[in-house]
Amino acid sequence: METVQVLASHAKCHDTIPPEFIRPERERPAITTVRSKALEVPVIDLDHSDETDLVRLVAEAGKEWGMFQVVNHGIPNEVISALQKAGKDFFALPQEEKELCAKTGEGGSIEGYGTKLQKEMDGKKGWVDHLFHFIWPPSVINYKVWPKNPPSYREASEAYAGHLRKVANKLFKCLSLGLGPEFEGHELEAAVGGDDLVYLMKINYYPPCPRPDLALGVPAHTDMSTLTILVPNEVPGLQVLKDEQWNDVKYIPNALVIHIGDQIEILSNGKYKAVFHRTTVNKDSTRMSWPVFLEPPPEFEVGPLAKLVNDQNPAKFKTKKFKDYFYCKLNKLPQ
Repeated sequence: METVQVLASHAKCHDTIPPEFIRPERERPAITTVRSKALEVPVIDLDHSDETDLVRLVAEAGKEWGMFQVVNHGIPNEVISALQKAGKDFFALPQEEKELCAKTGEGGSIEGYGTKLQKEMDGKKGWVDHLFHFIWPPSVINYKVWPKNPPSYREASEAYAGHLRKVANKLFKCLSLGLGPEFEGHELEAAVGGDDLVYLMKINYYPPCPRPDLALGVPAHTDMSTLTILVPNEVPGLQVLKDEQWNDVKYIPNALVIHIGDQIEILSNGKYKAVFHRTTVNKDSTRMSWPVFLEPPPEFEVGPLAKLVNDQNPAKFKTKKFKDYFYCKLNKLPQ
C-alpha cells in the first residue's frame, strides 16, 4: 500500500512533494491563511450551572460559527490520553502490521486503514493516512478491522465511546432546545436515529511534510454527519472558514472540538450551519486527530423538521435516506 506516511519518510531529505499533493494557488495555505492571531472559536463550559445560558451559548455558536470547543465535558483526561496513545502506537507499527487492518471496500464499507477516502475533482490528494471504524452501537461494530496492536487499543476506544455518548446527548439537547420554545430536548437526536445513531471514528495521521506551504492534509469541506466530535493532538493545523477567510483554530488541551455537520443543517432548515474547515500540515511535526462522526443509520430519512417549515420558511433541503446523501457526497454528485 502506498501511504503518505511511507512517502513522508522518503521525502525527509528532499524539499519537494509529488505533484498530486500540490494544491492550486487558491487553496494553498501559505497564500490563503489569515496570519494574525488564531481565531477565537467559541469555547463553552459544558458544566455550566445555568442550563438556559448553556443552551443559548451552544445555539449561538451553532448558528454563527458551525464550530465550537467544549471544556469540562466530563470525559476524564486519562481516557483521552489513552485513546491518543493507542492511536499513536498503531501508526508507529511496521507498515505490514498496519496493513492487517487495510480497507477491503467490501459492500462499499469505508472501515479500515488506508490513505484515500473520497474522489477529488482535480485528482489532488491530501497529505494524510487514516483508520476508520465504528465504535457504537455494538450492532454495527466489526472488530476484524480494529487493530490487535497495541493491545490497549480496544479498551481505550470503548472507554472513550462510553463517555462520548453522554457528551453527544447533552449537545443534541442544547441544540434542540436552541431551535425555539416549541422544541423539546430530545427532538433533534430522535430525528437522526435516537438510540440507533451511529458513531464512526476516524484517526487522521498527518506526517511531517517538506512543503506545508503547498499541501493540505484535508481540503476544505463540511462533514456529512450530524455532529462531529474531535480530539486533536497538540500540533496545530485545524482551520475554519469565517467571513470568507481561513483562520487557524487555537489548540486547547483536553478540549473537544465540535463541528456542526450537514445533517443538522438540513434538520434545522439552515438555522445551524455546517462548518467549512480544512487541515494544514507541519514541516517538522506529526499532527493527529480523532474525529467521531455521529451519523444517522443508512436507511434513516433526514429532512427539515416540520416545525421549521411553513409558507414563509419553505424547506431548503430535500428529505432523503442518509445512505443516498452519503453516496452523493462521497462521489461529488449533486444532492
